[in-house]
Amino acid sequence: MAKSDKPKRFSGTKAVKPRDKAAKRGGSLPLPNGVPATGAAARVPKAVRRAEARHLEPLSVAVQGAGEEILEQLWQTVEQRRLSGDVGGSHSARLLSRGTAKVAQKLGEEAVECVIEAALGHREGVVLESADLLYHLIVVWVDAGIRPGEVWAELARRRGISGIAEKASRPKAIVRAAQTTKLP
Repeated sequence: MAKSDKPKRFSGTKAVKPRDKAAKRGGSLPLPNGVPATGAAARVPKAVRRAEARHLEPLSVAVQGAGEEILEQLWQTVEQRRLSGDVGGSHSARLLSRGTAKVAQKLGEEAVECVIEAALGHREGVVLESADLLYHLIVVWVDAGIRPGEVWAELARRRGISGIAEKASRPKAIVRAAQTTKLP
């Protein structure tokens, strides 16, 4: 490989060549411009350590009622909105009025957004998209006439059962209907 053909690594929006042996081997990400890669000066600057600490610390959520009961309350709210039929004043009622396919599509979109945030390592983004995903899952439950207690009961039934054993116990008809061999 010619010197000019070597792959470049990215730092911010500017393409840069790897500056140390580990980066050349692909073993680590390059340091930001201006940060030496070796020697005593290779210590991470205090500002970078502070930024990393903020990124890695848990989101501080000081909200009353921020426990598992919130999902039951959310289900009740979405069900009330469905019953009200107020499509002009309620996002939930509007979404439910558009039909099951649209409700399911929105759940899928939120799942993909959550996966993207997780794959990118954006912790705060995963938290925010997880909240959206749970909301849209609740909307799917309301649309399907499923109460949260039914899901909790299924989770309780599975407690202590290996995932492999649980999947093996599924009826073969489910596998045929799904047209995949990935379920068992």
